[in-house]
Amino acid sequence: MTCISRSVAETEQIGLELGQRLDPGTVVAYRGGLGMGKTAFTRGLAKGLGCRDRVTSPTFTIVNEYQGRLPLFHFDMYRLSGSDALFDIGWEDYLDRGGVCAVEWSENVADAMPEDTVYVTIQRHSQHEDWRVITIEGGLEA
Repeated sequence: MTCISRSVAETEQIGLELGQRLDPGTVVAYRGGLGMGKTAFTRGLAKGLGCRDRVTSPTFTIVNEYQGRLPLFHFDMYRLSGSDALFDIGWEDYLDRGGVCAVEWSENVADAMPEDTVYVTIQRHSQHEDWRVITIEGGLEA
């Protein structure tokens, strides 16, 4: 599925709609550069999961946890050197906790992503710099 987002609010709405569809144990892996809207998408995802807390980027904490209909574990892998570092912080434990794991900079730990991962790619629109093209694939049934 591919969507066009014309604003941060639309990016959050797309995330919210995805969050409403997710099951326990889902991993959502983001792909996209700096400033593409991954954290905005996660704010919407959190709302779709029933999380009420303020969602912030976990760049310096590595993972933030939010409680809702399903818990959300929001990872930022930007500063990690690879999958070994992810496993060192208890990745497998998070996978077993029955929540949703949202992983920013998943490219840095690609070999740790489960087979049924939902991939969300966020890129600049080719004709409108402030618009985003959001592609969601894998791991979801139609």
